[in-house]
Amino acid sequence: MRLFAAVLPPARAVNELGLAVRELTELPGANGLRWTGREGWHLTLAFLGEVDDAVLDELHERLRRAARHTDPFALRLRGGGRFDGRALWAGVAGGLDELRLLAERADAAARRSGVPMDQHRRYVPHLTLARSRTPMDLGPYVGGLAAFEGSPWQVTELALIRSSLPRSGVAGERPRYEAVARWPLGRDG
Repeated sequence: MRLFAAVLPPARAVNELGLAVRELTELPGANGLRWTGREGWHLTLAFLGEVDDAVLDELHERLRRAARHTDPFALRLRGGGRFDGRALWAGVAGGLDELRLLAERADAAARRSGVPMDQHRRYVPHLTLARSRTPMDLGPYVGGLAAFEGSPWQVTELALIRSSLPRSGVAGERPRYEAVARWPLGRDG
């Protein structure tokens, strides 16, 4: 099972961002990008890749503990950026220290459960909006997000998401994401 740990923004945050993204999709060259669907918008904390069923029980328990040791915190979607001219993303503001800590805890939970993780990288909180197969100038899209400021919301849970890659070969088909487990944040959860 292909898995990742994530924070899922609430519908209100997704709708606010969706309005800003709609304007971006009308910019020249936007049809050269593969836009992610709103239903899949998330903040990845730790990408686990293919996970053996034999470690799932321990992984679930360790992620539950990671969530329990992290108090709820406020976030909002804000602005945007790019990775190497190939990925456009929305940024995050608010409880970034708490978000980074939750990401570190999710990564550690996976490692301690026996999930082989890639080399540790500095966590960059973001929500991927679009990708390009070849490098392109994403400056106008980043500029279009510069003034975007979403409403704050409380992050109250950690989710474990199954990612199913497209298999049909149909152009434009997107990965499907399904929450297979959720744990409330904080000791009261």
